[in-house]
Amino acid sequence: MPSPVVRSLPNWFTIANLLCGVFSIILNMNGLILLSALLIFASALMDLLDGRIARRLNVNSEVGVELDSLADIVSFGVAPALLVYTLAPDTMLTSFAFTFYAAMGALRLARFSASPTVGYFMGIPIPLAGMVIAGMALFDYSNAYITILLAILMVSPIRVKKF
Repeated sequence: MPSPVVRSLPNWFTIANLLCGVFSIILNMNGLILLSALLIFASALMDLLDGRIARRLNVNSEVGVELDSLADIVSFGVAPALLVYTLAPDTMLTSFAFTFYAAMGALRLARFSASPTVGYFMGIPIPLAGMVIAGMALFDYSNAYITILLAILMVSPIRVKKF
């Protein structure tokens, strides 16, 4: 049986994911768009590491799974949605894309928690969608239509192989 410190190690990476998402939002609100986008990529690295470490140490837990979903909605749902909203012209379409993306991201995570899949994801993973938006933001670009498409792809029935 691993020690409590070892068992909690993956959760610390998940907390780092969450904090990168929160700081991304704060930096966005302060006009530091490039750094905000880069923190979404840092969140993705932490998200990748938390799962790998948990599997490597054989310390998966229900708390870790739920914590991961909560961190992901901030880092890959809300933070990228705010980037879209900040960079795009203020229109009804932008407002719709911003809210629709965050809502579909939450739905995607809830569906995955309720019915996990083995070997594949149903719909594109939210970190992928968030990184696409962050990538666009690195070039000071935002597109409501791409954001809406990403939202739809997150909840679509397409299968994406897990790495």
